Amino acid sequence: MTVTGAWRVGDPPGRREFVTGPGALALEAGGVLPSFTLAYETWGTLNSDASNAVLVEHALTGDSHAAGPAEPGHPSAGWWDGLIGPGKALDTSEFFVVVPNVLGGCQGSTGPSSDFDGKPWGSRFPVVTVRDQVASEAVLADHLGIERWAAVVGGSMGGMRALEWAVTLPPRVASVLVLASTARASAEQIAWAAPQLHAIRADPFFHGGDYYAAPAGPHAGLGVARRIAHVTYRSEPELAERFGRAYQGDEDPLRGGRFAVESYLDHHAAKLASRFDANSYLVLTESMNTHDVGRDRGGVAAALGRVTARAVIGGVDSDRLYPLYQSAEIAAGIPGTPEPSVVSSPYGHDSFLIETGQIAALVKALLG
Repeated sequence: MTVTGAWRVGDPPGRREFVTGPGALALEAGGVLPSFTLAYETWGTLNSDASNAVLVEHALTGDSHAAGPAEPGHPSAGWWDGLIGPGKALDTSEFFVVVPNVLGGCQGSTGPSSDFDGKPWGSRFPVVTVRDQVASEAVLADHLGIERWAAVVGGSMGGMRALEWAVTLPPRVASVLVLASTARASAEQIAWAAPQLHAIRADPFFHGGDYYAAPAGPHAGLGVARRIAHVTYRSEPELAERFGRAYQGDEDPLRGGRFAVESYLDHHAAKLASRFDANSYLVLTESMNTHDVGRDRGGVAAALGRVTARAVIGGVDSDRLYPLYQSAEIAAGIPGTPEPSVVSSPYGHDSFLIETGQIAALVKALLG
């Protein structure tokens, strides 16, 4: 395994397109990106007045490949393939769907694994916030000639960006769908993230974030982070029904073997290490921790009151990471917005990726 699962210049581009910002990007925390590039993918055709564009925002370890098969440059099939395409909820015969890889990510957009001055940014990469990510995506919208999105849609971290779009740039968002997300990170969400960040930084192969020239990367630490996170993404009833106390095959935990649920977490840890970058995991997790639409705006209620987009807010009844009360807070704060729609599912937070039928209904309610 290479030191990072990041996409690097010279790798097969797949369906990616790229846009480079016109200049430096001043960052909310005080740093500056002298230049930046966003990778993105599109489906459908932009109409003559650019009124049919939908921005889809991915979650923490997602990327621009939201639809289509695995192929060179894209090791996994599209993460929302059941929702994007002709005749689907995001009907590409009607809408022009745009999916960028987030700023700070590792699948083509500028992030810690990107070359800066002849070597990767690594530990020098500045702090980026959700607002910075939205600012970079506004450059993409300008590049595509899109003054106003017909809709901005996202779940989890993608929901943070979707909401931030509606708060920061109200005239540019006609409608917004926020799924399994929050207006600001809670103490518990930050607490769940803390051991994940510590695990990566404690890996002896992390080298303070400058591991790209080393023979091995911090895969063990990233794997521990993924194991912790993945438990929060699912629900206790699902894990109990799916695994119970079953052993993994012929392994016996009394003799050093694993329970089946441990094998499941091991699988997801190894899978992430093959396609993601540890530094990007840190940068993006910290952008989620610092997410607060009310910062320097008079609080969350005042910030949500700025939204003029028609909003649909969805939460998951079994989500222990982003509980329903956070969706209710968003819905209550946006003028004219009904109570949140509840996705009923045993799959916890990941339901926004799994429950295609229920999510499709929310998308259609937004665009209908």
